[in-house]
Amino acid sequence: MTDTTTTTPAPAPRATGSTPAAAPTSFIGALEIDVRFLGMLGALAVIWVVFDFLAGGTFLTARNLWNLSVQSSSIAVMSTGMVLVIVMRHIDLSVGSILGVTGMIMAVFQVNYLLPTFGFNHPAVIVLTLAAGIGIGAAIGALHGFVIAYLGVPAFIVTLGGLLVWRGAAWAVAEGKTIPLVDDNFKLLGGGANGSVGEMWSWVIAVIACLAIAFAAVQARRQRQRFHFPLKPVWAEFTLVISGCLAVIAATLVVNAYTLPPALARRYAEAAGLTVPPEGLSISFGYAIPVLVAVAVGIVMTFVTTRTRFGRYVFAIGGNPEAAELAGINTKRVTLAVFALMGALAAIGAAISTARLNSATNAQGTLDELYVIAAAVIGGTSLAGGSGTIVGAMVGALAMQSLQSGMVLMRVDTPYQNIVVGIVLVVAVWIDTVYRKRIK
Repeated sequence: MTDTTTTTPAPAPRATGSTPAAAPTSFIGALEIDVRFLGMLGALAVIWVVFDFLAGGTFLTARNLWNLSVQSSSIAVMSTGMVLVIVMRHIDLSVGSILGVTGMIMAVFQVNYLLPTFGFNHPAVIVLTLAAGIGIGAAIGALHGFVIAYLGVPAFIVTLGGLLVWRGAAWAVAEGKTIPLVDDNFKLLGGGANGSVGEMWSWVIAVIACLAIAFAAVQARRQRQRFHFPLKPVWAEFTLVISGCLAVIAATLVVNAYTLPPALARRYAEAAGLTVPPEGLSISFGYAIPVLVAVAVGIVMTFVTTRTRFGRYVFAIGGNPEAAELAGINTKRVTLAVFALMGALAAIGAAISTARLNSATNAQGTLDELYVIAAAVIGGTSLAGGSGTIVGAMVGALAMQSLQSGMVLMRVDTPYQNIVVGIVLVVAVWIDTVYRKRIK
């Protein structure tokens, strides 16, 4: 996925009708890749290699990487919305609590109202559950946005209050009880043996993804030619397309290398009426549904930030709020919309988290606001506003979960895990500050 990193205007088009040639530049400059994004990928690779060494080779296994992708999904979904919030120079400390209250509401609504009405595993149950959760999450976010934009209360105070209010509301919905899920279709959103698409469909998705990468590159080049913008060298286009396709193929090989345990494979074969050979069955998990949901959200949010008027307004307001307002942008309405979108994405994260746990608990989403903000900042979103990427935030979410997963494999206690996460967040902000001073 491509994304907008700053609000710097594009080069002015040439007056002539000829296609301009790309100016000689460095290798990284020709590829037009943000140096910070490359640095983040390098840091992620170092984290993986170091933890694999310290954990005795158990980190870079198909099983752990598959679990890592599933565990990162809900944070990755919410981090895409946090990018817009921070780009506009705000902060949202309530996303973990919104996740908790919407997850609890979805579980109670499903168990107490939808199940008696429609029965077990009716298709309407998952649709209505998600609609209710996302609608309530968007309403909560819109309420925050209204208080911030129209009443002038700082976002820090509003969302800090929301953190406390919605955490208490999550307890009040079910009086502190744990509510188990009953709909098997909804549980698919959590991944697991049933919540994966399998080997064949994983390869189908990989082929579609590679074709989409190539198509996007061709379309981008045509758009540059149409508006007479400088073109990337052909070798740079091929390098990016091939690199993207290789990344997709590598990810597909990893998820397909993770197979069902023998007992589950036998149970699956019995349910499907298959004959189990003497050597046993090898059934791949493939891509987990929550991972596909996170990727889909990332693609949609990338389109919103880079191809819509709303996305341009967000970056314009973050770059210079006063100039944006003088230019005629309704900054209050955009602020309300951004927080409503953040609430809706927190509800999607709640659906993934609740389905993965097979229940809604009062403590669900605790400290998720820390991980979401850290993912966005580590992914290159500047706390000064006006700069950030969706793909960077999602990679940041993967980096945060990699740290936590690696420390769990090393049997590091939770308090020490929080110490490491806090230090990483501070270092990430310091690096962003140094980077911005150097480019000025």
